[in-house]
Amino acid sequence: MANPFRLRAAALTTTAVLLSAVLAGCGGSDKGGDLTAQKLDWESCPAPSEAEGGGSPPSPLPNGGEWQCATMKAPLDWRRPKGDTIGIALIRARASGPASRRIGSLVFNFGGPGGSGVTTLPAFGADYATLRTRYDLVSFDPRGVGRSAPVECEGDAQLDEYFQQDATPEDRAEQVQLVNRTKQFNAACEKNSQKILPHVRTTDAARDMDLMRQVLGDDKLHYFGISYGTELGGVYAHLFPKNVGRAVLDGVVDPTQTPEQSALGQARGFQLALDNFARDCTSKTEECPIGSTEQEVKDRIAQLLADLEKKPIPGIFPRQLTQTAATNGIAQSLYSKDFWEYLTEGLEQAYDGDGKILMLLSDAMNGRNENGEYSNLTAANIAINCSDEKPRYTADDVRRKLPEFRAASPLFGDFLAWGMVSCTDWAVPGAADHPDVSAPGAAPILVIGNTGDPATPYEGARKMVDALGKGVGIELTYKGQGHGAYDSKNKCVQSAVDGYLLDGRKPKANTVCS
Repeated sequence: MANPFRLRAAALTTTAVLLSAVLAGCGGSDKGGDLTAQKLDWESCPAPSEAEGGGSPPSPLPNGGEWQCATMKAPLDWRRPKGDTIGIALIRARASGPASRRIGSLVFNFGGPGGSGVTTLPAFGADYATLRTRYDLVSFDPRGVGRSAPVECEGDAQLDEYFQQDATPEDRAEQVQLVNRTKQFNAACEKNSQKILPHVRTTDAARDMDLMRQVLGDDKLHYFGISYGTELGGVYAHLFPKNVGRAVLDGVVDPTQTPEQSALGQARGFQLALDNFARDCTSKTEECPIGSTEQEVKDRIAQLLADLEKKPIPGIFPRQLTQTAATNGIAQSLYSKDFWEYLTEGLEQAYDGDGKILMLLSDAMNGRNENGEYSNLTAANIAINCSDEKPRYTADDVRRKLPEFRAASPLFGDFLAWGMVSCTDWAVPGAADHPDVSAPGAAPILVIGNTGDPATPYEGARKMVDALGKGVGIELTYKGQGHGAYDSKNKCVQSAVDGYLLDGRKPKANTVCS
């Protein structure tokens, strides 16, 4: 899921936070020896760096436990494992139960790509209290992200301008402007991050995870991947099938799709989520404040976006809410049913000429905090995706595909179609059309699909199970709304996941939770 205008799940945590140390460089002077023998120096966690999103150090755990942070050395270039190293930022919470019951470490990746696991795990730590009874909970900033040799592209002022541009150009002049602005952003990434840029592929992160497994002292990697984290988990299983322990993939990326197919799938997924939002609002006993029928809700949203194309409204001073920012904010709110109330309120206010809430949601998607500082979410997202994805799409390609995208989603079609140009003129060649996740011989992996997932449509779960290979993937279906399933608090889903990770109990294949 690439580009500022391709929609990603990593921003979900940022939204939750908004609504309720010095960056590590590439470390070119250190040389790698036997990095599996390194000892981690666990200390109290510092406040998140600007690249991680800023803010305060993580709060103590509910039972008084403390979060600890450390830095693991990894090769800059895995083809030269004894060459220059970079630092991979880690965070953990020690297992809360008896030492005799401890299984090992449970490593999380929450998606993006580009999301900081060091900041995300504490934000959701309480949700994993049951898993913590037998595991150390561990997460990390993948290479290129946060404090792990972060990709740097443009500064805060430039990014404010970047995200205000028209992401759905209507004529050739606007299309040329969008493509040229994308080239400008990509050139800044190459200029400011040329040393790390060739080394942020998902295969590199998977190799980092296997090093992490060894440094943490585990024979097997026990893993919980969400959204893009499912792709990372699948790639890890392909590279190291014999090292897979108990693993769960939730909010599953379809590993068989090209970037174009993925963007088209997201168009359908976000349209489905919007339909479900409109149905929910108008089906309640109280009056829906943004429309009396499902179609009226969607028609009024479409009209709002058309009006913003001509005349933006005040957002968060001094910025205005543009059509692009509003579309981005609406999409962000569809990642979780918990955010639908914010979307309703944001639309109400926007109809009255106040764009603050929709802009706040858009800022969360883009990794902008209330101080006007951007994390490196967008830079890392684009860098990792463009390094992974071989296809390079042109404006002509997008124009040919627009009718198909518009049929998939009248609201999000143009937005997602034009996002495909983000990797054009990228400095590093893409690796493949899609990731290889075949993992014959790997331990069983629990794969969870959500029928109402906008960002990683439900069908991807079955494709992942098939691609992992016979006897590896175990599919579980959650009939719900939002991105992912475990954090929906659905007892059936959580019982299945906890039972597998804690006790090794495999749910029956094709179990359905609702």
